[in-house]
Amino acid sequence: MASAKTARSRATPVKETAAKFEEGINFFRSDKFDADSYVQTRCSLNEKEIKQLCTYLWDLKRASAEEMRKSVYANYAAFIRTSKEISDLEVELSSIRNLLSTQAALIHGLAEGVHVDSVTSSVSESTTPNGFLGSGDDCSSDIEKWLVEYPDTLDVLLAERRVDEALTALDEGERIASEAKEKKTLTPAAILSLQSSTAERRQRLADQLAEAACQPSTRGVELRAAVSALKKLGDGQRAHTLLLKAHFQRYQYNMQSLRPSSTSYGGAYTAALSQLVFSAIAQAASDSLAIFGKELAYSSELVMWATKQTEAFALLVKRHALASSAAAGGLRAAAECVQIALGHCSLLEGRGLALCPVLLKLFRPSVEQALEANLKRIEESTAALAAADDWVLTYAPATTRQSGRTSSSVLSNTAFQHKLTSSAHRFNFMVQDFFEDVGPLLSMQLGSQTLEGLFQVFDSYINMLIKALPGVEEEANFDGAGSKIVRLAETEAQQIALLANASLLADELLPRAAMKLSPPTQTAYKDDPRRRLSDKQNRHPEQREWKRRLVSSVDRLKDTFCRQHALDLIFTEDGDSHLTAEMYLNMGGNMDEVEWFPSLIFQELFVKLSRIASMAADMFVGRERFATLLLMRLTETVILWLSGDQSFWDDIEEGPRPLGPLGLQQFYLDMKFVMCFAAQGRYLSRNLHRVVNEIISKAMAAFAATGIDPDSVLPEDEWFNDVCQDAIERLSGRPKAINGDRDPNSPTASVSAQSISSVRSHGSS
Repeated sequence: MASAKTARSRATPVKETAAKFEEGINFFRSDKFDADSYVQTRCSLNEKEIKQLCTYLWDLKRASAEEMRKSVYANYAAFIRTSKEISDLEVELSSIRNLLSTQAALIHGLAEGVHVDSVTSSVSESTTPNGFLGSGDDCSSDIEKWLVEYPDTLDVLLAERRVDEALTALDEGERIASEAKEKKTLTPAAILSLQSSTAERRQRLADQLAEAACQPSTRGVELRAAVSALKKLGDGQRAHTLLLKAHFQRYQYNMQSLRPSSTSYGGAYTAALSQLVFSAIAQAASDSLAIFGKELAYSSELVMWATKQTEAFALLVKRHALASSAAAGGLRAAAECVQIALGHCSLLEGRGLALCPVLLKLFRPSVEQALEANLKRIEESTAALAAADDWVLTYAPATTRQSGRTSSSVLSNTAFQHKLTSSAHRFNFMVQDFFEDVGPLLSMQLGSQTLEGLFQVFDSYINMLIKALPGVEEEANFDGAGSKIVRLAETEAQQIALLANASLLADELLPRAAMKLSPPTQTAYKDDPRRRLSDKQNRHPEQREWKRRLVSSVDRLKDTFCRQHALDLIFTEDGDSHLTAEMYLNMGGNMDEVEWFPSLIFQELFVKLSRIASMAADMFVGRERFATLLLMRLTETVILWLSGDQSFWDDIEEGPRPLGPLGLQQFYLDMKFVMCFAAQGRYLSRNLHRVVNEIISKAMAAFAATGIDPDSVLPEDEWFNDVCQDAIERLSGRPKAINGDRDPNSPTASVSAQSISSVRSHGSS
C-alpha cells in the first residue's frame, strides 16, 4: 500500500513536469517562430554581462570539479574494499578450479590403473616397466631417463636457489605431462606421479621466494626478482602482498633511528619522517607498477596500503609535532609541519597516488585548534594593552615577527601611513603576522572559518572600545569583554581616537590582510589590466560580506559615541533636559526688542560639532568620508531625539499655553540654524533635511491651530539666513563679512530660501 502511494506521488510531478515542458516548446513549433529575432532578443548581452557570465561559469566548473573529487574520495574506500573482495573471490575460485582438476585427474588415473591388469596381452607386452607405452623407437628410453632424473634435478636447483632455472624446469615438467596426457605416451599413473612431483617442488620454490622476500637483508633487485618469480609461479596476490610488506618492514627499520624529543624542532622531525614514509610508498608504487602493471586488483591493494601508511604517518606527526604547537596556538609551526608533509605527499601524485586529501582530513583538527588558540591569543594580548592604552594616535613602531624576521607584509602595510593607538597597532600587527602563512588554511578549506574567527576577535575589540566610552562602562556587558578592564577615553580627542582605530582596521587593514585568503588568480593575467580589473570587481562575495560585517560592528561604536554625546547635550547631570517646550512656550514680549540668536543647546551642538570636525580632520587623514558620516550621525541623533520626544510635542500641541509668535520664530530659527551649519560643514544628509522639515511643519501646524497664519508672523527667509550666518561666524570666532558679502561656501548657498518657503507653505496648508 505504501509503495503504491509512493509511486503515485512520484508519478504526479513527472506528469506535471512533462506538461509544462510541452507547453514551453509550443512556442518553437509555431510557423511564425523566427530564430534570429529570438536569439537577438534573448541573448543580447553586453561585454560586462558576458564577462560576468564567463566568471560565473568558471566558478560553476571549479565547484563541480571539487564536488566530483569529494564524491570520488568519499566512496573510494568502499570501491577499493569491493575490488579487494572480488579479487580474493577470483583467487579462491581459481584455487577451487585447480583442486577440482587435480581430483578429476587423480580419479581418472585410479580408474585407469584398475584395468591395467585386465588389458590385452598385446598391450601388456608393449608397456615398459617404467610406465611408458612402447612405440618401437628409442625415444622411450630418453623419456624414461628424464622421468627418473627430473625430481633430483629440481631438488638440486631449489637447494642452490637457482630460481630462473627452477622455473624453466617446472614449466618443462608441466609441458611434458600435458603432452603425455594428450598423446597418451605415458600411463595415467606416471602422469599423476609427474604432476605431483612438479606441484610439490613448485610449492617449495614459492615458500623459498616468500621467505627471501621477507628477509630484512633483501634489497632492491633481489626483492623485485623474488616477487616477480613468485608471480610467475601463479601466486600474484601473495607476491604483491609480500612486496608491500617488505617495503613496510624496511621503513619501519629505518624509523628506529628517528627518535622525536620534546625539545626537537617539529618541522625537522616532520621532514625526516616524511622522507622515510613517502619514499617507501613511492618505491613500493614503482615496484608494483613494474612487476604487476596497472591491474585493478593490485592497484587497489597498493592504494589501500599507501592510505594506511599515510594515516599512521599523520598520527605520528600529530603526536610528536602538531599537538604541542596546536595547544600553544603556534599556527605558524603547525602550518609549517603541514606544508612539509603535503610537499612530500604531493610528489606521489605523479605515480597515481593522490594522498593529500587523507593528510588534510587528519591534520585539519590540529590546525583548527591552533587557529582558535592563535585568535584567542590575539584577543587576549589586545585586551591587555587596551587596559593601559592612553588612546593617543601614533605612527606604528618597528616590529618583528615571532620568528625574529621582520614581517614584509607589515612593513609594506598602510599602517605605517596612518595613526593608531597602541592596542590597535598591536591588534593589526598580530593579524598581519597571522596571515603570513595561510597555505594550509586555503588547502584545508578553512578560509571561511578563519574569517569568522577573526571577525569575532575584532567584534570583541569593538566591545572594549565601546566600554572605553564614558557613561557605558557600567551598563556594558558584552560576551568575551564583560570581565576585561579597559581604560576610559575621557576627552573627546581620545574618544575620536577610538573611532579612528575601528574605522581604519575595518575599512583598510583587516580586509587587505584577509585578501591573502583568496586564491592568487590575478597572477595568471598580470599583463592584462582588463582581466585584473574584472577580477577585482568580482571578488569573492564571502569577503565582501565579511567586510560589511566589520563595518556594521564599527557602526555600533559610532552609534554609542553619538548617543552618549547627544545625551550630554540634552540632559544635565541631574537628569533635567536642556531641550524642553517651555523654552519656546514662555517667550513673550515685543519681537523687535528680542536679540535673536539660536538657543543655547543648538549653540552647544554647533560648537561640539565644530570641535569634533577639527579633531577629525587631523585624525582621519585620507578618510574624510568617515568623519563626515560621524558628524552627520551625531547631528541626526540630536534632531531625531527631538522629533521623537513625545512629551515635548504634547506640550507644544496641547500644552498649558499655546505656542506664540516669538516661540515659533525662535523654533524656526533653531531648525534653520541646524540646517545652515550642517550644510556649511557638508554633513547635511537627506534624512536630516527631511526630519528638520517635518519638525518645522509640525511646529507650524501647532501654531496654525491657534487660528493665526504662521507666514504672517515669520520674517522673510533672508532674515533667518542672515541671523544664522551671523551666529555661525560669532560662534566660530570669524570676523563678520563686510557689506553683507557672503562666502560662496556658506550654508546659504546650500540651503535655499525656496526650500524653507516650501516648508512654510506645507505647514500652513
